[in-house]
Amino acid sequence: MMSGILELPEGCIAAAISFTSPRDACRLACVSTTFRSAAESDAVWDHFLPPEYLSAISGSGSGAASSSSSSSTTTSSKKELYLRACHNPILINGGKLSFWLDKPSGKKCYMISARELKIVWSSTPEYWGWISLPEARFPEVAELRSVCWFEIRGEISTSLLSPMTTYVPYLVFKPTEESFGFGNNPVEVTVGLSGSEGQNRTVYLDTREQRDILFYLQLPRRRFKRGQASVPPDDRGFSPEKRGDGWLEIELGEFFYGGEEEGDLSMSILEVKRGNWKQGLVFQGIEIRPKKKE
Repeated sequence: MMSGILELPEGCIAAAISFTSPRDACRLACVSTTFRSAAESDAVWDHFLPPEYLSAISGSGSGAASSSSSSSTTTSSKKELYLRACHNPILINGGKLSFWLDKPSGKKCYMISARELKIVWSSTPEYWGWISLPEARFPEVAELRSVCWFEIRGEISTSLLSPMTTYVPYLVFKPTEESFGFGNNPVEVTVGLSGSEGQNRTVYLDTREQRDILFYLQLPRRRFKRGQASVPPDDRGFSPEKRGDGWLEIELGEFFYGGEEEGDLSMSILEVKRGNWKQGLVFQGIEIRPKKKE
């Protein structure tokens, strides 16, 4: 059976591989020299590159593209361009979005910049500030100075997403030395299609380690009833995790895009009930990427 497949023209093998995934193409390249040649051909990897990415790096799309990026479309193989798209996010839509590809699947990923988010009181310098950080993808990030009404909302058109994909949005942020007000106080988050009932959950913006320290510091002042726990609850799944780039991220929920849902994917992060003052977090944006397969 295998010998019969190997007798097929390389172009036919490449056409078949192009209907798989980037991960499968790399695996099939190990089958034989014929499969390797077909799996690494431009015909295969051109199929994995979305047209909007090629448009952006060529300078014809909206967003900044350097002259070196423009020339690379003709000097690099399509596989090299694909790998670049996975490891080097580019800015599109006038710098409002960061765009790259998920390496195993080729699905489209985005980060919505803080400037593109709807942040209550963000134009009031006493409450929020706009600063530049060298480690950020965008020219500006939002610094929480002091608010009691904490509300952030973001939207992205479903037309930008890859169909038949479960997406997971993440709030990307980091604390400053003046971080205060979120200790053991969860925030409410919602993810869903605009105008419909979304998925709701509560999450924490301080790390599990920070909450554990605060919990034990407050132990002497607690009066435990019989059966009341004297150890912090295990809610690690709803705590921020550290990213490879040094920022923190907290998962907001899930959204399955089948390809026919029209409108915007909407996300909200709120803490407006307690009324306590909060400060000392820097927000880069909301990242939307495919859910990892277990």
